Amino acid sequence: MTKPVSANEVYRLPPPLFSARCKACWFVAGLLVLIVASFWSLDLQWAQFLSLDAARSMGRFLAEFFPPDLSPEFVTKVAIGAWETLAMSALGTLLAAALGLALALPASRLHSGDAAWARAPTRLVLNALRSIPELVWAALLLISAGLGPFAGTLALALHTSGVLGRLFAEAIENAPAGPGAALRVQGVGNGRVFLFATLPQVLPQLLSYTLYRWENNIRAAAILGVVGAGGLGQLLAFHMGLFQMNKTATVLAAMLLLVGLVDALSNLSRRLLTR
Repeated sequence: MTKPVSANEVYRLPPPLFSARCKACWFVAGLLVLIVASFWSLDLQWAQFLSLDAARSMGRFLAEFFPPDLSPEFVTKVAIGAWETLAMSALGTLLAAALGLALALPASRLHSGDAAWARAPTRLVLNALRSIPELVWAALLLISAGLGPFAGTLALALHTSGVLGRLFAEAIENAPAGPGAALRVQGVGNGRVFLFATLPQVLPQLLSYTLYRWENNIRAAAILGVVGAGGLGQLLAFHMGLFQMNKTATVLAAMLLLVGLVDALSNLSRRLLTR
């Protein structure tokens, strides 16, 4: 005979929303306290921001953007700036992927028995690279590389290599250990194990991370021109500084089109990779 099941066992009540023994509950409660404290400590002028005078001022400011400057000479200049921005982002991301992968290998533990002596110092280097924003890298590199897209490309490469290196290292460490262990039993060295066992497993993930960072670098490359690193950002800073809003509107439209194009290409590449 089967043991009868009580109603309490069949229809279990959901757990309480907050429990004194739940660590996650205390963590979420702490985050909520910090958010409330942030709103309380910041001097947020919501009434002024949502006032009628603010809306009128914003309306007058936006009206200055129309009509945008579509003269052939200026459109050609914007197209050249868009190409510079695209080239900066693509080359910077490519350099960052190569440098990030080179740093991810010593920053990761390839197998359970790996001593990984260089793991901690390499991760410290990756933290330093990504903790410095692209604008700061560009401002520093302008001294040595000079004005233009070269400094912006190097700034994107240095910051993004810190981000991709950390992501690549985590992907390598979390790869299934079975194929690599089977090769090590046969006496295969770590280099060949990585190339023939670990890398094929994590390659789609590495490519996905790289494409995602390329999307981010398009936006970052457009901003880097503000400090003189070339591209659309330099045009934007120049014409906004002169209050030439019709030309600024054309530059902003080119930025939107470029970001949309890169997003579409990235999404298409992800679909092809996941088939």
